[in-house]
Amino acid sequence: MRAVRSVINSAGLLKSTSETPETDSEEQLLLRALRDVNVPKFLKDDLPLFESIIKDLFPGLDRPQVNRGTLLNAIKTQCEKLKL
Repeated sequence: MRAVRSVINSAGLLKSTSETPETDSEEQLLLRALRDVNVPKFLKDDLPLFESIIKDLFPGLDRPQVNRGTLLNAIKTQCEKLKL
C-alpha cells in the first residue's frame, strides 16, 4: 500500500506544481508519477518489462515530456565552476 500511496502523492505534487494543470490529463500525470516513483528502483534489465506493462496499462498514451532545462543548466554551471 505504501507504493500506491507514493504514486498518488507524486501525482498530486505533479498536478499542484504543473505549469499548465488544465491541459495536463490525469492519465499523463499518473503515467509520469508511476515512472518517477518506480524507475529509480529498477535494475536496467527490469526496465523493458516495466515499459511493456506501462504500455499495456496506458495504450496509445505517449510518454510525457519533462522539461528539465533549468536543472540541466544548473548542473552545467556547477560542472564548469568545479572544472569537471
